[in-house]
Amino acid sequence: MWLLSTARAELKEFSSPDHVPNGYAILSHVWSKNDVVLKEQTFQEVQSIQTTCKQRGGNPRDYVSKKIRESCMLAASDGYNWIWNDTCCIDKTSSAELSEAINSMYRYYSCAEVCYAYLADVPNRSHEDPAGSKSRFRRSEWHRRGWTLQELLAPTLVVFVSLDWKPLSTKAELAKVLSEVTNIPASILTLERQIRDASVAQRMSWAARRETTRIEDSAYSLMGIFDINMP
Repeated sequence: MWLLSTARAELKEFSSPDHVPNGYAILSHVWSKNDVVLKEQTFQEVQSIQTTCKQRGGNPRDYVSKKIRESCMLAASDGYNWIWNDTCCIDKTSSAELSEAINSMYRYYSCAEVCYAYLADVPNRSHEDPAGSKSRFRRSEWHRRGWTLQELLAPTLVVFVSLDWKPLSTKAELAKVLSEVTNIPASILTLERQIRDASVAQRMSWAARRETTRIEDSAYSLMGIFDINMP
């Protein structure tokens, strides 16, 4: 797997999630229309920035997209040297690497020390309490997307982050709210029960109202939740 150094946003390849010194952070986010308009930087573009900075000097982190830069800075502030970000840590021009990433995605999230769930449509705590009955946290698009289901379930620690990259709360602290929004039992969100303890039908129901941009992603995003590997 490829990871970004949080200090310089430089890509480095590791043999597996288990071989990352002192662990790594991981980013969860929703791909929005703005990402399409702004053309979120790819694996190749981040590598190109890295090469240019080696030749001319400078920190590549200063030249990557805001989402990549902010996630690196947040992880660095919490003491993590590495972070995984699906916008640029997968070489999507390689069908073999893309297939491996899709099959390994759940493991990437479950092995991470922390998952930062970036909510681009939620203000920070100084504006409203995310647990409030009419909070924008409850209405966030993040709760309705297909891929974010496994990104909620797989990591031990999920830290929700506001529009301006300020920590809001954790999965454990908001378990009751998340259960009301997603229909996932709070006991699973607080790790008192394992996902495998839920029936197949129950797990499938969690994904029933979620959407993906590509229809095939509706299946791919569930593979880890059902412990399925598919070439």
